[in-house]
Amino acid sequence: MDILNALVAILNYVVIPATAYGAQLALGALGVTLIYGILRFSNFAHGDTMAIGTAITILFTWMLQSFGISFGPLPTALLALPLGIAATAVLVLATDRAVYRFYRVQRAAPIIFVMASVGVMFVLNGLTRLLIGVDERRFDDGTRFVINAREFREWSGLSEGLALRGTQVLTVVVAVAVVWALFWFLNRTRSGKAMRAYSDNEDLALLSGIDPERVVRLTWIIAAGLATIAGVLYGLDKSFRPFNYFQMLLPIFAAAIVGGLGNPVGAIAGGFIVAFSEVAVTYPWRKVAGYLAPDWQPAGLLQLLGTEYKFAVSFVILIVVLLFRPTGLFRGKSV
Repeated sequence: MDILNALVAILNYVVIPATAYGAQLALGALGVTLIYGILRFSNFAHGDTMAIGTAITILFTWMLQSFGISFGPLPTALLALPLGIAATAVLVLATDRAVYRFYRVQRAAPIIFVMASVGVMFVLNGLTRLLIGVDERRFDDGTRFVINAREFREWSGLSEGLALRGTQVLTVVVAVAVVWALFWFLNRTRSGKAMRAYSDNEDLALLSGIDPERVVRLTWIIAAGLATIAGVLYGLDKSFRPFNYFQMLLPIFAAAIVGGLGNPVGAIAGGFIVAFSEVAVTYPWRKVAGYLAPDWQPAGLLQLLGTEYKFAVSFVILIVVLLFRPTGLFRGKSV
């Protein structure tokens, strides 16, 4: 029974939250790696694109709720999500036209694009705060738990309860569907193949008659969609605060670089590697140790790092990969 209690504790506090968090990071990293692979620069505004996309979706959610519209056991935010994606895509395309297009025509160095994206990041951060404020927002209406801890204890007879939130299941299901749709689009459609060709060899793609501006527009629209979906799923699973998305930029970039910047498969793998590393390192393992070794009474919590230092894990992973394997695990473009 103690072994089963230990397994349930690990599932409850490590595996389930890390899987949901990993799916959110993977979607965010996909947006970063798509922009890097096709537009050839690191977009530091991606975290705040997630924030403003989520804020817009929350506003549409409140509008639908004010009309008495809901989605039954699912969050109303799912109904508002297409509207949030469309509005965010328009905003991102306007930003490209106002900022990045000038440097693209001038064939500026990638570092110029990076610095421009830092400026865009601060502007989007300010817009998000003006739009929705700085307070914490919870918008996860609908059924809260798929598995309730108390009911699980009564059913299983174990002392450890298993809790599975609906938002965690929703995160994984939506992430799988979005990743499948993205890979289908890139591999099966004419537009997706044009984007891949442009990414592999820009000059040859232009000679083949591919419209570069159309590829750029598609890239920004898809990146805006991925950012908004990732941001909304993160907000539903936890809560929404604009600054949280600025902080997520480090683990998202760590995930993209670990997997191989510019490689979509690597971005997905990197998201789960970073998520499981963060959760495992910051989880206090004392309870699990107590189940596995009842006679051992450890002095501390058996926690390698406090939760306030979880981003240090991403930073360490990022530095190690950049030093020893800059192309990442799946051999993306070197950084």
